[in-house]
Amino acid sequence: MTAPPLLDVNGIEVIYNHVILVLKGVSLQVPEGRIVTLMGGNGAGKTTTLRAVSNLLAGERGAVTKGSIRLRGERIEALSPAQMVERGVIQVMEGRRCFAHLTVEENLMTGAYTRRDGKAAVAATLEKVYAYFPRLKVRRASQAAYTSGGEQQMCAIGRALMAEPKLVLLDEPSMGLAPKIVEEVFEIVRDLNAKERTTFLLAEQNTAMALRYADHGYILESGRVVLDGTASALRENEDVKEFYLGIGAADRKSFRDVKSYRRRKRWLA
Repeated sequence: MTAPPLLDVNGIEVIYNHVILVLKGVSLQVPEGRIVTLMGGNGAGKTTTLRAVSNLLAGERGAVTKGSIRLRGERIEALSPAQMVERGVIQVMEGRRCFAHLTVEENLMTGAYTRRDGKAAVAATLEKVYAYFPRLKVRRASQAAYTSGGEQQMCAIGRALMAEPKLVLLDEPSMGLAPKIVEEVFEIVRDLNAKERTTFLLAEQNTAMALRYADHGYILESGRVVLDGTASALRENEDVKEFYLGIGAADRKSFRDVKSYRRRKRWLA
């Protein structure tokens, strides 16, 4: 990377309730205009990493206790979530979390709450969101509670776009969605990245899908980054193929082989 990264996370540790150490020296970089993915199973630390960047940890009784997080070179650990939004960092939470009693369009408009560039500019952004998510335009007057999971995910991403973000933190976009809808959502993410130069840091358990659309990836296990590289390099990595993509290891026949497999999966040993 020749230019300084948009986001630079350097050796952070995160503790919940003053006791539970969740992240253990996590470092990563997100270049501007790229899609970077965090991969790993449940409890690996993906969501905590996103919340550390967006400064939403306090609501979960968590805190960054070591390391640094920089956005365009500025230390941001002490900023409030509202200040992060002002700087263009928007998180799309796991589980979508649309306002169930509001219509789709009202949900989208909540994303523009911090905008100060006038109604015409907001209206133009809304039309742009509808261009990327035509299904939302059809359902614009429907209550979010009565839309499908895929439509709610699109609504959550569209709401983030209404704030004109510089960096979107996208948490588990494939969760609970049918494979066809997952692909549709990821195609839209790629279009937004290519056409609008929106930068994405996404956490995703679906490793195959994440590596298909991302430029760079980081694999977390037990709160540590255990492997990273370009998406193409990770797709060809034998350990990633075996442990995350379900390819290979056809000759494992005994319990002893399985134990060896699990030891090797610790990567760091």
